[in-house]
Amino acid sequence: MVGKRIQPHVILVPYPSQGHINPLLQFAKRLASKGVKSTIATTKYTVNSINSPNISVEPISDGFDEGGFTQAQNTDVFLKSFKENGSRTLSQILTKYENSTHPISCIVYDSFLPWALDVAKKHGIYGASFFTNSAMVCAVFAHIHHGTFSLPVKIEENEPLLLPGLPCLYPNDVPGFIREPESYPAYLAMKMSQFSNLENADWIFDNTFQELEGEIARGISKFWPAKLIGPMVPSSYLDGRIENDKGYGASLWKPLSEECLNWLKTKAKQSVIYISFGSMVSLTSKQMEEIAYALIGSNMNFLWVVRDTEKYKLPKGFIESTKGKGLIVSWCNQLETLANQAIGCFVTHCGWNSTLEGLSLGVPMVAMPQWSDQMTDAKFIDEIWEIGVRPKLDEMLGIVKREELLFCLKDVMKGEKNYEIRRNATKLRNLAKKTVSEGGSSDKTINEFVYSLNLAC
Repeated sequence: MVGKRIQPHVILVPYPSQGHINPLLQFAKRLASKGVKSTIATTKYTVNSINSPNISVEPISDGFDEGGFTQAQNTDVFLKSFKENGSRTLSQILTKYENSTHPISCIVYDSFLPWALDVAKKHGIYGASFFTNSAMVCAVFAHIHHGTFSLPVKIEENEPLLLPGLPCLYPNDVPGFIREPESYPAYLAMKMSQFSNLENADWIFDNTFQELEGEIARGISKFWPAKLIGPMVPSSYLDGRIENDKGYGASLWKPLSEECLNWLKTKAKQSVIYISFGSMVSLTSKQMEEIAYALIGSNMNFLWVVRDTEKYKLPKGFIESTKGKGLIVSWCNQLETLANQAIGCFVTHCGWNSTLEGLSLGVPMVAMPQWSDQMTDAKFIDEIWEIGVRPKLDEMLGIVKREELLFCLKDVMKGEKNYEIRRNATKLRNLAKKTVSEGGSSDKTINEFVYSLNLAC
């Protein structure tokens, strides 16, 4: 008698921040929809934030179970503790399932956590690295790891960074710490650690797709042979094949969806500027002031997400003087907002998740990157994909001034570039839908992964 086939079981381990949990949780849902038992292993501090049907959740420890990174207050201390405690507690979960009806056959781990691959190999199971950045950003760091160029790198306006198969990169197109490695040493070390044992991984995945960055991925495949499986955006906004998949199913904040949606109902189609700089960015008071006065000058409707801790930076009387035209909220459901027909453009910090969300929903963007990989994403939004514009920084102040932002807002909402940008945005939205739909390039790649897991069971 042939024994009953064991269902493959994958455990996914995200870095414990919203921008990393969301894409890995979405991948877990994609796998579950294809018959793979999927479990998210996340830190005790973030475990209660996850609530998604068909996905199991297991707690692991980063050593700071009461408050996570905030409790640690130091990047080096946090990462060292997470490696030590995370390895131990992840290993305990694997052992727990070993003699169950669902032994774990693969760890899909956030590329920021390479120690999870060591745990997989110690237990004799597969390990797959999941990169949460664009292929372009991954390519730059892969080149650094393999010695194509060394840090610090000198990049000038008349002397850009030229890498094989990649667009040339100017000073404002790269993370600042590539030019000044001493500025964020712990973060740079974490970025480079992604490649420390990557040759031992059985798969490398990236949250992008062939039609968007396939050429770049092929150009770096010798150093970084990634499979492109994105965009990891809830299915309802793309192919609709996962039932009721309208959100990621993880939130470290409580979004104010009703207030936003009710207000948007009162606004005309494509008449609202949506502004959000994500969960981590903190703008200067001067930059907040310049944005505020650009919005007043535009005389357009706007929905601006400003965290409670940042509201004191708004100009005095701004909220009262813009009532009706504008709505300031501390948080909202970004996907629901971007999908609303009232939204005309998205002023974004260009984090990769926000970039993919705007792109997947066909919303034109005004790119205002603040640091790190956001600089590279902004270049692509503006110059390569042409789905938005990037305001120029004032060289003296290092911020975007109100006149420049106002010009860009008018350009995207009503100006000469409006038609072309919307056409390009719609084209990329259709490609994003196609790639995750049945027979699309990302769908095929995920199916191949599932097929390999089934063969091994």
